[in-house]
Amino acid sequence: MYSMMYGEISFEEMYSIIKAYLSQDKKGEYKVSIGSDSQNFNDTKIPITVGIHKIENKVGKGGIFFSEIRRVNKISNIRQKIYYETNLSLELAERLKGKFINDNIPNKIAIHVDAGYNGPTAKYIAEIMGWVRSCGFQCVIKPDSYMASSVANRLSK
Repeated sequence: MYSMMYGEISFEEMYSIIKAYLSQDKKGEYKVSIGSDSQNFNDTKIPITVGIHKIENKVGKGGIFFSEIRRVNKISNIRQKIYYETNLSLELAERLKGKFINDNIPNKIAIHVDAGYNGPTAKYIAEIMGWVRSCGFQCVIKPDSYMASSVANRLSK
């Protein structure tokens, strides 16, 4: 994982930072959002991002975020790409959820999917949302999926 504040860190280090951040205000409610996006070059570049902010804070008004960039063989099929991105987000969410449960930390993790009703991904929204929800996470799509459509998108360029 990578953080602009902490540099290259392991998953365990990221979790320790998140845990410390969440403990700053024990009465505060926090939102944990995970999203991915991808861009094709000679391969496919996929940033997976994690963002945490207090619920009363508006997006862009404070929080922390982490990212990991993966490169895989070029994925040209849009359905395969959106599923792969979502799967990477779900894998990371499951790891975080397990740590939160072990440490008795309330966890409301939202998966931000880079899909919206205006575009080629529209026909996959129902199945993606069903999949994410069946895994026990909230599913957020465009235009509200800022971790995928804004943060990860910027890192995918």
